[in-house]
Amino acid sequence: MKRLIVNADDLGLTPGVNRIVFRLGEAGAVTSATLMASSLAFEDAIGLIRHRSTPAVGCHLIFVDGTPILPSPEIPSLAPGGLFRSTLGSFVSDLLRNRIVEAEIEAEATAQIRKVQQAGVKVTHIDTHKHTHMFPGVLRPVLRAALACGVKAIRNPYEPQWSIRATPHSTITRRAQVAVLNTQKGTFYRLVREAGLSTTDGAIGVVATGTLDRPALHSLLQAIPDGTWELVCHPGLDDQALRNIQTRLRNSREIEADALAALIPATASQGINLIHFGSL
Repeated sequence: MKRLIVNADDLGLTPGVNRIVFRLGEAGAVTSATLMASSLAFEDAIGLIRHRSTPAVGCHLIFVDGTPILPSPEIPSLAPGGLFRSTLGSFVSDLLRNRIVEAEIEAEATAQIRKVQQAGVKVTHIDTHKHTHMFPGVLRPVLRAALACGVKAIRNPYEPQWSIRATPHSTITRRAQVAVLNTQKGTFYRLVREAGLSTTDGAIGVVATGTLDRPALHSLLQAIPDGTWELVCHPGLDDQALRNIQTRLRNSREIEADALAALIPATASQGINLIHFGSL
């Protein structure tokens, strides 16, 4: 059986992103979304969630390029000066040098999940901004936070080779990054299994981030084998609110939204069953 979770990241980023995600959710094209607890449009997203049954909602944990929930004195190694590190490179460099305390990651992850839950959201799963939980030093404390908060599923961020091959227009740099990160796959499976959380067989669309148009999506859907997979996507509206914040994904969000609008007939023709993380 082919099962696919279509998860929209960055819920809460802007009101325009929120509305596109829920519009696609109501159409059945987005089955899952992950909400950022410290985002500017968090309350706007909560208002939409309260009046809609789809999509299912998880928590998009942020440890880089953003503002923490906890005050800086409680997480000095994770958020020096009250802000997370601005780039993934600087975060990973300090993480590998043991300059970031795991207990602080756990505390911040717990605070972010709790904020979403306290707003009345049943959190189906967790994932992380820029896939930082690929690294064991983040995965271990994130799993502990998930268990403490009663969250039962986590994103498997590793993209299989069949999906990478089905993404012809991805950049060499992006492919190289994914190849390096895939070296952590074995540790991920072991730690998730030991924690007792559910996950998928892999994530697709990671290499295609920023280039996920209709042909790219069609290529991925045609290539899907049996198993349970997650399509990682970032639909949204390229409006003034989006231009006022720091993100490399701008016009591509509208291109992805257009591609996802054609997803239902494409999945039906391929015999793909659409589910969300709560179905795991």
